[in-house]
Amino acid sequence: MKYAIIIPDGCADKPIEALGGKTPLQVANIPHMNAIARDGVLAQTDNVPAHFPAGSEVANMTLFGYDPNQYFTGRAPIEAAAQGIQLGPYDWAVRCNLVTVVDQVMMDFTADHISTAESADLLKSLSELVSNPNLQFVPGVSYRNLMIYRGNATTPSPFATDTRTTAPHDLTDLSVSDDYPRGRGSDMLVDIMQKSASLFADHPVNQKRIAAGKRPATNVWLWGLGGSPQLPSFQSRFGLQGAMITAVDLLRGLAALIGWDRIEVQGATGYLDTNYAGKGQAAVEALDKYDVVCVHVEATDEASHEGRHDEKIKALEMIDQHVVAPIHAKLESLGEYRLMVLPDHPTPCTTKKHSHGMVPLAVCGTGLGGFGDSYNEVAAASSPVKFANGWEMIEQFIKGDWKA
Repeated sequence: MKYAIIIPDGCADKPIEALGGKTPLQVANIPHMNAIARDGVLAQTDNVPAHFPAGSEVANMTLFGYDPNQYFTGRAPIEAAAQGIQLGPYDWAVRCNLVTVVDQVMMDFTADHISTAESADLLKSLSELVSNPNLQFVPGVSYRNLMIYRGNATTPSPFATDTRTTAPHDLTDLSVSDDYPRGRGSDMLVDIMQKSASLFADHPVNQKRIAAGKRPATNVWLWGLGGSPQLPSFQSRFGLQGAMITAVDLLRGLAALIGWDRIEVQGATGYLDTNYAGKGQAAVEALDKYDVVCVHVEATDEASHEGRHDEKIKALEMIDQHVVAPIHAKLESLGEYRLMVLPDHPTPCTTKKHSHGMVPLAVCGTGLGGFGDSYNEVAAASSPVKFANGWEMIEQFIKGDWKA
């Protein structure tokens, strides 16, 4: 049996007035996703327990079958794993975004999609200014970076599990005044954020960006901190070897933590201009080798954060044509299979941020069929198949009989 999982990140939405009260999934031309729902099973799953922030870090861990109540320690440690960074028992990882904040309003959580080289230059300057031997700034891709605190028994981390931070992508166009870090160790985080604002104000990188008509990176935003998570491998749980195709460090990190290989695709950007066809082709080739292949596409979520329902619809159609279609065809040629499409969480275009709630799930393949419909939120809401604990869904996908 071969398995494939396709994740159009944040594609679940709410009715949009400009779309006649429909969602992007209802409006988009997605015949292949609709075929999966029609010929297989349509369901709902809740991937983020109410007491967790509605983020991809919890949602995707849940989606792969790991109860976040038991395994989740924070977003940054997962992304550290993507870069091969080992965290000791006294170490903590902190997500370090480059953002644009103007008059205490989060204007852009990506700093106008700052380049990786520019980001690295700014972080190098900040590291020199902070000059703390326990701190290491690790450049990532574009605005997504990390800060690592290296502690020991004598000087352990100042942070704690109740240190509160806020994801910058949940603050788009909102005041950040009440969303700076709070709790143990927050004074260090706030101090670094303030120092970065002073340093970046006249930094050559920002001077060049402003001259080019781009938004500057006004400061770093520190969030998502935590210690190292310990997850049992996917193979030890299900006896299957998997591979991940993504442009996002969060999914790369989850793959590393559960023992999956990661397949890199040239031109995969994690944005609207990603190489959809390249991802689809890479998955087709990977299915010859691996038991489970997962393709994650960030474009739908990025469009939602920008409030661009038109671009979200385009991204859905690209995923349907260039990812879903070739993977489905490949699976059918291999014999017994199961194919599943679902987002990790909803990201409504109207709010521009992640939200809690059920998401639509469609699965087809060997032995499945009989009570599906078109693939969208409204159709899925009428399905008798629902997973209140999303981490229980993956075992059903792999082993179970899908019955109403």
